[in-house]
Amino acid sequence: MHNPGNATKQGRRNVIAIQISPDVAEALADGNAVVALESTIITHGMPYPDNLAMARSVEAIIRENGAVPATIAVIDGTLHVGLDETQAEKLAQAQAPLKLSRADLAFAMAQGLTGGTTVAATMMAAHKAGIVVFATGGIGGVHRGAEESFDISADLGELARTPVTVVCAGAKAILDVPKTLEVLETHGVPVIAYRQDDFPAFWSRESGLAAPLRLDDPEEIAGFMAARRELAGFGHGGVLIANPVPEADEIPAGEMNAVIEQAVTEATKAGVAGKAVTPWLLQRILDITEGRSLKTNIALVESNARLAARIAADFAGNSRKKSIGFMV
Repeated sequence: MHNPGNATKQGRRNVIAIQISPDVAEALADGNAVVALESTIITHGMPYPDNLAMARSVEAIIRENGAVPATIAVIDGTLHVGLDETQAEKLAQAQAPLKLSRADLAFAMAQGLTGGTTVAATMMAAHKAGIVVFATGGIGGVHRGAEESFDISADLGELARTPVTVVCAGAKAILDVPKTLEVLETHGVPVIAYRQDDFPAFWSRESGLAAPLRLDDPEEIAGFMAARRELAGFGHGGVLIANPVPEADEIPAGEMNAVIEQAVTEATKAGVAGKAVTPWLLQRILDITEGRSLKTNIALVESNARLAARIAADFAGNSRKKSIGFMV
């Protein structure tokens, strides 16, 4: 027998709302450059109004470099690809927003909740919308002590499966960076250092680890992306572009490693675990460095946004030329 009540509940569960902002939709329809941005830097990176000012600054940089920014977030259950001023303000002031990855993105949407998207969730949404370039600060990876805790970020699995180019300043230096690189290699993710041979370590330009690949120009990176697209039938996932923080803004690795070791030791003693580890460590590092780590973090995000926009613009230009060539 038909039960209207059950049908209504089932209907609510099946309504998943995805909204692409008009400027992003227009750019995608016209084949123009778009750069995705994550939103945990807004919801979990810094307090209001600094978080909103940071988001606006990064979006402005992307526009200045020839692309349209698409900040991705879930607000009251709707997945937004591109935020207007009102939506950005609401997200920046959200009380206890979730930190959303692959496992809980759909949950937040089904329950009508609000949250910032991590690298993994942002890649998912970007790919669904047709965006091929994404700028962030640093990716997650293999946590220290993962051989005991099995704590490995979903970002790595997403890079293996989702064909989006992620521009970052390397893996967050609080992680086990050598193991992170090993996992990326196992999953066949191209790791390309920009204009240097060393893999960058987030706040520091060098980690002491060689990057598997190197490219020195946004157009070269766009060309590499185009070649991978031609081989799409091979099941390619994402590409990781490791862009070192500008030299004037870095905290040298020798100095930073001591700070990280202190913060990690304190976190272990405090029993911090799971999703709480990264924000706890970042806050403690901020305290120990008396704010320097945040200034460096802002500088590297802005640098990554600039490079991502240039890559996206070159890729869009190459794609238009190619389509014209096929039409002829």
